[in-house]
Amino acid sequence: MFDPVKTERRGRVLEVTLDRPPANAIDVATSVRMGEVFCDFRDDDDLWVAILAGAGERIFSAGWDLKAAAAGEHERMDYGPGGFGGITELWDLTKPVIAAVNGLAVGGGCELMLAADLVVASDKAEFWFPEARLGNLADAGAVQHLPRKLPPNVAMELLLTGRRMGAAEAHDRGLVNWVVPPDQVLPKAREVADGLARSAPLSLRAIKEVVRGIEGMSVRDAFRVLRERRFPTYERMLVSEDHAEGPRAFTEKRDPNFKGR
Repeated sequence: MFDPVKTERRGRVLEVTLDRPPANAIDVATSVRMGEVFCDFRDDDDLWVAILAGAGERIFSAGWDLKAAAAGEHERMDYGPGGFGGITELWDLTKPVIAAVNGLAVGGGCELMLAADLVVASDKAEFWFPEARLGNLADAGAVQHLPRKLPPNVAMELLLTGRRMGAAEAHDRGLVNWVVPPDQVLPKAREVADGLARSAPLSLRAIKEVVRGIEGMSVRDAFRVLRERRFPTYERMLVSEDHAEGPRAFTEKRDPNFKGR
């Protein structure tokens, strides 16, 4: 049976590739499968970082499968654990995810990118939201994230008009971290992932947990909830072996041997 979601373990890094020709569009079955993959990644202590890529050279993902929609699948159907694409609502995933955007990211494909923590994009990549012209709304992350990441008028321009944003502009506006030639997207994502995998995994997870948890708070309230010990991964990090290993390795002038405990 054809599996539209390919996975490969590279040490501490999991590579997840959406491989559903011709446009890597996502129907319910594919979304459920992606959710299973990311839940397994979340629960595997031997995996510390994930890369999400699209197969092929032209399209990262066309988003919601409109042919499946026309055949009866509805946007309010159960898209499985993690919501659309398995990651847009996987709130307890505190491990870092890197999106490797090799080409066009349309609608839900953009929303997968917005759900990632870091983004490497091809200089040929384009991002846009055609939902308004399809009688829909980009509610799997775009309306939630874009007004927080971009000036509100720019976010509304993209959502209302469906204008295509190129990789250079996306980088300038902070939606993309790195822009590279097409053949360097995956190598760059791997370079970043390998760098993260050399850090303490509980530190990476605590950072993501805390940043998510204090979103929208005042600075004073953010300090308060941190001191009130509301973040279990952060508390676990503080008493971990890795928390002691970092300073010890520094003073001994050697690379740390982090174990995730």
